[in-house]
Amino acid sequence: MSKEDKDIIKGAEYGSKDIQHWDWNIHLRKRPGMYLGKLGDGSEKDDGIYVLFKEIVDNAVDEFNMGHGKVIDITLNEETKEIAIRDYGRGIPLESLVVSVGQINTSGKYGSAAYGKSVGLNGVGAKAVNATSTKFYAQSWRGGKSVWAYFEEGNLIETKQIDDPQAKDGTLIRYTADPKLYDNYSYRMDYLESMLKNYAYLNTGLTIHFNKTTYHSKNGLLDLINDNMTQGSLYPPIHLKGNDIEVVITHGNETGENIYSFVNGQNTYHGGTHLSAFREAIGKTVKDFFKKDYDPKDVREGIVAAIAIRVGEPGFANQTKTFLNSKLTDAAERGGIPIRVFIGNFLASELDNYLHKNPSTADIMQKKINANEKDRKEITSILKGRRSKKGMISNEQLRDCKVHYTDTSNPLYEQTTIFITEGLSASGTVSKARNADVQAVFSLRGKPKNTYGSSKKVIYDKDNKELNLLQAALDIEEDIANLRYNRVVIATDADVDGMHIRMLLLTFFIQFFPELIRRGHLYILQTPLFRVRKKKRDNSFDVHYCYTEAEKLQKIQEVGNGAEVTRFKGLGEISDTEFKTFIGENIRLDTIRLEQDDPTREILEFYMGNNTPDRQRFIMENLREEVVLEDRTSVDL
Repeated sequence: MSKEDKDIIKGAEYGSKDIQHWDWNIHLRKRPGMYLGKLGDGSEKDDGIYVLFKEIVDNAVDEFNMGHGKVIDITLNEETKEIAIRDYGRGIPLESLVVSVGQINTSGKYGSAAYGKSVGLNGVGAKAVNATSTKFYAQSWRGGKSVWAYFEEGNLIETKQIDDPQAKDGTLIRYTADPKLYDNYSYRMDYLESMLKNYAYLNTGLTIHFNKTTYHSKNGLLDLINDNMTQGSLYPPIHLKGNDIEVVITHGNETGENIYSFVNGQNTYHGGTHLSAFREAIGKTVKDFFKKDYDPKDVREGIVAAIAIRVGEPGFANQTKTFLNSKLTDAAERGGIPIRVFIGNFLASELDNYLHKNPSTADIMQKKINANEKDRKEITSILKGRRSKKGMISNEQLRDCKVHYTDTSNPLYEQTTIFITEGLSASGTVSKARNADVQAVFSLRGKPKNTYGSSKKVIYDKDNKELNLLQAALDIEEDIANLRYNRVVIATDADVDGMHIRMLLLTFFIQFFPELIRRGHLYILQTPLFRVRKKKRDNSFDVHYCYTEAEKLQKIQEVGNGAEVTRFKGLGEISDTEFKTFIGENIRLDTIRLEQDDPTREILEFYMGNNTPDRQRFIMENLREEVVLEDRTSVDL
């Protein structure tokens, strides 16, 4: 802190006038991140606008789960961005409509038998939607009567009770999220569609109409697995259901693990206690069935599975509810037992019974496990006698941070980031500019080997040392659950060599660690290609950083005569002082997305396989005199 800042603080007065009171809606608008996580602009699946959408749909689904209303009608006007969600449940009690959507910490789910095992228990959801929307309309129908209320930015404008004898009971919520708060957002239809598909899979018998598309599932999680198996399963998926638990298990020829997990209808794609328990229970149950001491990693390699459980009063590690913290299935006084025991007992009974009754499936499963064991032992033989993973990586190659993604009790754990750079110059710049508490830097010492079409043993070749060290730095060699950083950021130069290294790293992650991408951990760092500046009268500079050719031309026009333009050819050419601007609060990241139904084999074959006329044609058609990154917010595979 500068002396000037200290003097300002020292001289500041503190009195009654400094004590402020915010109404509930003002508090939500001033501090929306407390309730919604990050706000964003709709480019990421956990951005605020999707949290708003989910909060309202969750309420409608809760009605279905309580046995009221089998249909939910949803519309999105892409032009006005207005969303309308109509359920046909019991309807909000008419006399309580206004407080239910317009008074924080008011809920029908506080210890009430009216709702069972719901994901929303804090009485905030609908109110957060209301307060952070420019327009919010709620209407409830009960027994031929109706009440509606209209709000703007959480302020009640008008409410009225009417007779409406022809309408079906239920609730309608119609809202337009405020573009001032959500950064002039736009909806990604694939995110909304994925959410609605999951609602259908998790609530067998529910029908959701979204614009002109209908979502409905007869077989629950079995449909989810069958719909997303692009390469086909080695044996028919095993589908098991019990009270408050549903499981599907099969194996494919893909590498790694692909396990969907859900709690009370919430897609917990970051995992949690239930996923850890499920992975542990599969290994133990299969070992006990075959009466062989298999390594659990061999049991899970290539697995494609899904688990959904329902628990009472779930506790999550984050506001977006993607990581379950709860250790019990319900409050202890209501007979809750450890989730680990609940899932373990279920699989020990049901999966064991299934394998006994279906010996052909058990035989195929065992052959797959034996093949996994053989591959792992060959790798172990290669590694035998080497130094420990930690000792393999020099402090110069990995400049680590203080907090890690495994430190879930630390509020900064989700901010943990590792930048993968090329060369000492770039890594030195990033290292000086980073936040050492949550940002680490890994420096590649050469171009990695193309791993496409190879077995995992290729990582341990003497010519592929960099990828071996990289997976050791991430600590994902044995289990992706050990991942030390929430964001793995590829930070290569925007030139031909940099792009090639980027493709080699993407191939490595897609080939051997696709789950890391599916869980949203892999990114590409956008850095400016140009600096446009003009000296002012006081000899300081008016500086603008441009990420595209179009931005550069626009800034040159705005700045006028005397504009100085610098073209950054590599990260090492950007000073560490400037670099702080690019990896701080305003960091620009392209998210690498990999969905379960993406044809990864075909993608890798096209870009990284043998040279073909099709690929040559693609390169020629997309060739540019210089590599210019488009101003985009995502890279889809």
